[in-house]
Amino acid sequence: MLKKFSVRVLGLVVLGAALVGVSCGGQALEDITPAIGVDQVTVVDDKYEPRVVQVSQGTTVTWTWEGSRRHNVVGEGFQSELQAEGTFSHTFETPGFYRYLCTLHGGMTGAVTVTE
Repeated sequence: MLKKFSVRVLGLVVLGAALVGVSCGGQALEDITPAIGVDQVTVVDDKYEPRVVQVSQGTTVTWTWEGSRRHNVVGEGFQSELQAEGTFSHTFETPGFYRYLCTLHGGMTGAVTVTE
């Protein structure tokens, strides 16, 4: 029971850190040049590729699992299942900067910039 609680708490701490812009090594998400007009993100190994995309409001972004490890996509207002294959999609209706991460792998972060 304590182990489950500790893993959940760690996941929440990592999610909170990512959502406020703390980077676990490497470049801050806001400083990465986004892939403009790209609505497909690959989930492979321990990264999202591309890491930052820019889309127009109303666009549906789809994440596709291609690696062998389990990951998820968790952000403000959206969350996939923990999975090793398949896809997850979310439609971004409101302009803004949306950070997301894999709760199993704290340094695995990405973002979607949504423009008007």
